[in-house]
Parts: sequence; structure tokens; C-alpha cells
Amino acid sequence: MFGVWAPGEEVSKLTYFGLYALQHRGQESAGIALSDGERIVVYKDMGLVSQVFNEATLESLRGHLAIGHCRYSTTGSPVWENAQPTFYSAREGGLALGHNGNLINTPELAAMLPSDRLTATTDTEVLTSLLASNPDRTTEEAAMELLPKVKGAFSLVFMDEDTLYAARDPQGIRPLVLGRLDSGWVVASETAALDIVGATVVREVEPGEMLVINANGVSAKRFTPAEPKGCLFEYVYLARPDTTIAGRNVNSARVEVGRRLAKEHPAEADIVIPVPESGTPAAVGYAEGSGIPFAQGLVKNSYVGRTFIQPSQTLRELGIRLKLNPLRDVIGGKRLVVVDDSIVRGNTQRALVRMLREAGAAEVHVRISSPPVLWPCYYGIDFATKAELIAGNLSTEEICRSIGADSLAYIGLDELISATEVRKDRLCRACFDGVYPIEVDEDSRGKYLLEKSCGTPKSASVSA
Repeated sequence: MFGVWAPGEEVSKLTYFGLYALQHRGQESAGIALSDGERIVVYKDMGLVSQVFNEATLESLRGHLAIGHCRYSTTGSPVWENAQPTFYSAREGGLALGHNGNLINTPELAAMLPSDRLTATTDTEVLTSLLASNPDRTTEEAAMELLPKVKGAFSLVFMDEDTLYAARDPQGIRPLVLGRLDSGWVVASETAALDIVGATVVREVEPGEMLVINANGVSAKRFTPAEPKGCLFEYVYLARPDTTIAGRNVNSARVEVGRRLAKEHPAEADIVIPVPESGTPAAVGYAEGSGIPFAQGLVKNSYVGRTFIQPSQTLRELGIRLKLNPLRDVIGGKRLVVVDDSIVRGNTQRALVRMLREAGAAEVHVRISSPPVLWPCYYGIDFATKAELIAGNLSTEEICRSIGADSLAYIGLDELISATEVRKDRLCRACFDGVYPIEVDEDSRGKYLLEKSCGTPKSASVSA
């Protein structure tokens, strides 16, 4: 997500470049909502940021205030109607909203609305409609009333005609940061997006806090007490390595994890190779910690998206072979340590080990820079059932045989946490240890979708 309030700047282009920097967080759809002070225009479509927008489109989107979103669906179908930002008419104008995370009380919130208010199947649409539904309240008043009732993970950017808002759930599970431009303010999911647009990092949006940004500057409103539980998986995979979370550079944390992994699980090998790009920092650290030479044994096709984020298993398996190709001269006859960030379903590693053996590797020792993913995530990562998680069903030895490796080892949870330099009690580790910071009813886990048809006709833009 990205948001900007900057009179006199080309905010559509700032938002485009901000989303481009955040493309790794979602690859299904992209959208920008923009206001000139009188009306909000929303332009969105399926596809990558560079596919949805072009120079002519951005030139036509003029104003002083914008929000943007690139979607990775975890609830609701991957269709145009569920692309973000979502929009609803509100009071004298409109309201547009972008959301990162998953809510766990969506049906309860939806029950507060007339049935004809919903046209999509996402928790985001419910939030947008509720914020826009009371004609007697300002956007700020509506948000301060609604947000304490919302449960789950939500980092939000939303806007009316004059004001940019940013809010984060009490646990702060998903990241959100504030930045300063010469002529205004920026909010984004990661500090890397601030760097791209030339903004200075000011601070993180605090858990349980809403920022209000307009001609009066930035004001902070606390809608509920903070209970910080930032997502540990951000350090493992989700965030860009050039991002900083809770004061810790992600790349530095991943390199340190690799050093610790080398000490915890050494291997007799000739070279250390990463699974690029997310496994590279930990592989550098493993080489440093073990004294085994680092080498690039796999070439990545930069034009293929993240296989983990593809919406179907068929696309994931195809994407793995499109994405990576082994360097036979580097790995032929060698004993390899292959460092990857995580094993979720096991398909990536199974295909990789097979490719490496076909390319002549003598031995393949897999080392993983996160603990086994044992539990589903209900807060915005797309492995929603335990049946999908290979480590939730097989032992490490069984996984090793399943992927065809000579050995397999994971970093310990305490070692990973230590490398982040964040206290254990301020992190959500639920996918690793099953301790959920927000209680989820056992009978309802994984059932937070709104099952209804989408009747809205497809269009590239809407306005009010």
C-alpha cells in the first residue's frame, strides 16, 4: 500500500513508483485512487503495476492526494471486483481504501450493513462500506468509532476528497510507515517505497494508531491500546531486504540468520548457493559462518513473479521452472549447501533439488533460514489450511526424503528471533509455534470469506 498528500506534486506518478517498489507484496491487481479536492477518481485493473498504468493514464490522474494498492489475495476471489482501492460514495463525496492483512470478524462486521451495500467478496469492501455508511459522521469520526470493533490484521490507507488516513491494528501485524516529502507526506507498507520516491522516513505508524494527514499537517489519533505483535515472517520472506522494520534492516537480519544457521546446522560441502533472491542474504551469512565459498549456482529470470504468491498450485509449479535455471559449470560435481528462506508446500524445493541433480550436483544439502511452517496464518499470508503445509504433516526427515535432498535443516525459532533484535513477546510467530496473538475460533478458522456473487460490471475506473 502507498499513500501521498503533496499539493503541487505529481502524486499519481509518486504513487505509481511507490507501488512499483512494493510489487513483491502483491501481483494480481493494482490500483490508484486520486483526489483533486472535489472528487475521487479510482483507476484499477488486474495485472502488475506496469501493466495496469501507462504514461497517458498517469497524466490524466491529477490531484494533490492519492492512495495505491497492489493486491495479493488471501480472501475473496482474484477478480476485478476485489481489486483495490475499494470505493464507496460517502456523505457529500466519496471514500477510497486500501488494506493489507486479513480480518477475522468479517461476517460480524458485514452484519452491520444492508445486504445491498456489498458487491465484492472481501473484508476490505466491508471496511470501506462501513466507513462510508454514516452520513452524519466525518470520515475521522466514523473511523474512530469503527476501528476498535475490527479484529484481525489491518494496515490501512484511506482517503476522502481532502484528507489522507493511515491506520494499523492494535498488534501492528502488518507494517506501515510514515515519510516526509519536501511538499507533503507519504505512507507506505515498507520503508523501501519511501526511499524510491525520495521521502525521508519519519517513523512507523504505531499499533492501534490512526494518522490524519491534510493541510493542517499530521495528527495522530489512538483508537485502542497497542499490543505489538509484528509478523516474524516479514523478516523471513515478505519484506524487501532494503526495508527496515522496527529499527532493524531486513537484509542484516537475514545475513545474521545465515551465520547462525551455519553454526547450528553445519554441512560438509564445496559451495554455498542461494535460492535467489529471497535466499541470498542468508546464503551469504551461511558462507561467512561456515567458511564454505559462496557461489551463484542458480540464475533467476527477473521477469517471473514470486512463485509463492501465485494464486494456484499449477501456476506455482510452472513458475518454479520458469523462474530458476541451474549453472551447470558452477555446480557440476560439487557438494552443495542450498539456502532458501522457507518451505511452505515443498514444491519449490522438490523441483530445485531435481534440477540441481540433473545439472550434475554430487550432493544437495538444503538449509532453511526459518523454522518449519507448522500452522496456518489468518492474518494475511496465503497458507490458510494445515493440509497445505508440508511441515505440518511430515517430519524433517520425511520432508528431506520427499524433496530428494541429502540432508535438510531449519534455523531454530529462538535463533531467528534473536537475529531480528525484536523481543519475542512483540512478534507474531503463530505460523511457527501456533501461538496466535488474536484469538481465532477453532470452528471458524479459515472461513472468513463473504460468499456472494459479484454483480458489478467490469470497468477500468470509477469516480464520484
